[in-house]
Amino acid sequence: MSKASYIIESDYSKHFKSESNALTKPTAGDVLFSIIGTIGEPYLYKDEDFFGISSSVSILRPNNSLSLHSSYLYYWIKNREFQKAVIGMKGGVAQGYLSLDMIRALPIRYPSLPSQEKIAFILSAYDDLIENNRRRIQLLEQAARLLYREWFVYFRFPGHEHVTITDGVPEGWEKKTLSKVLFELESGGRPKGGAQEDGIPSVGAENVIGIGQYDYSKEKYVPETYFKSMRKGIIQSRDVLVYKDGANIGRSSYFGDGYPHETCAVNEHVFILRASPQVGQNLLYFWVERDETRQHIANLNANTAQPGVSQSKLKTLDFVVPQDRITSIFNETVEPIVRQIFLLAKEIQALINARDLLLPRLMNGEVAV
Repeated sequence: MSKASYIIESDYSKHFKSESNALTKPTAGDVLFSIIGTIGEPYLYKDEDFFGISSSVSILRPNNSLSLHSSYLYYWIKNREFQKAVIGMKGGVAQGYLSLDMIRALPIRYPSLPSQEKIAFILSAYDDLIENNRRRIQLLEQAARLLYREWFVYFRFPGHEHVTITDGVPEGWEKKTLSKVLFELESGGRPKGGAQEDGIPSVGAENVIGIGQYDYSKEKYVPETYFKSMRKGIIQSRDVLVYKDGANIGRSSYFGDGYPHETCAVNEHVFILRASPQVGQNLLYFWVERDETRQHIANLNANTAQPGVSQSKLKTLDFVVPQDRITSIFNETVEPIVRQIFLLAKEIQALINARDLLLPRLMNGEVAV
């Protein structure tokens, strides 16, 4: 293995005319690396990308004279050895600053160019599958959203041609408050002293980010003894979650079928919503995740100093309950979509785990290529 040098550049705006105020345009194969704030996660710039960078991002580009493959460099940066060196450089803090000289001093080992290409090919195969699954989740979610909008916003549901709309509500439908729709609305908590490094996963606002999405790297935990003492806030399959305070009031997510965990709970910043059987969780989620609903939830907050929404205020929101037949058809129609999203999300995490297990072994030469 060899020690390499590579070109590091930051904030190329000086190469543009001063009046343009343009950001740098990296080229395909460049590795982008944040040097301010949350440091360490690289990005491999692709042919289809088209964006510039600011001075908070550096470009790592191998010297032409070196036999260093840019994709290998990208995966080397993701390797634990490099990440530990980064943490050491910034004093162990989660956020900070790395100068370009500090980045140049970071270690890199690389085998022959053919071996680098094989390593990058193996690891990129995992990333391609992960990205493909993420795109499938996006398409599936979009399909369910469009169906919800068609039926419950534009009222073009099955048989709508023969239904009269009165006061903005189809005949046979009822306008209720959320208090009449939910049979459970609760929150959780964490023990005195806050979260810990292991135990039972405790879901906070950082992971209320949408169906099929979960950032395991930001996960917090509570002790098992505390979890067993909890009377509320324990997540069940197909629970709808809503972030109830802070900067992103109303953001929502949907957990189920063992994703993201078979056993977990929420903290005090997250609501769990469970609808009556007349409504169902699928309909509830696609109602609560709409931008309009999120805005209505945010509007319930009257305290700008400490933003937050109480259970009593949330229950005052209007919810139009369709006829049982329409609700049943919708829930049954989107059920395969929801199941597939959870399945793909679990596959993504399995691929990430396999890739991250393999990456250091490839880099250290433990696995022959």
